Amino acid sequence: MTDNSALDPEDRKIVTLARSARARNGVPEGAAVRDDTGRTYVAGTVALDSLKLSALQTAVAMAVASGATSLEAAAVVTEAEGATEQDRAAVRDLGGPGTPVLVAGPDGAVRATVTAG
Repeated sequence: MTDNSALDPEDRKIVTLARSARARNGVPEGAAVRDDTGRTYVAGTVALDSLKLSALQTAVAMAVASGATSLEAAAVVTEAEGATEQDRAAVRDLGGPGTPVLVAGPDGAVRATVTAG
């Protein structure tokens, strides 16, 4: 488990935004990404009959749809142990393999930081 107080303030912000999205929408996951200009994009899990996206995939899609061309960091709040390969691939597509992905539990405590790699 990572001490959140040791996180960069901007990383702490995207974890907080991801946690808020999860709680506000009552979805299994919340996510937030920060683009290379500092803008953030926040999303929850999408679970429709015709469309299923994880929160992180949705946040990346929102960034792309808003004109982002790169990512600095991503965060996902989930009960899962880590970021899935599909989530890491979405971040990698926009941010590159070295983009950090913060994985936090429902309490907001960061459990791991992995790269999109």
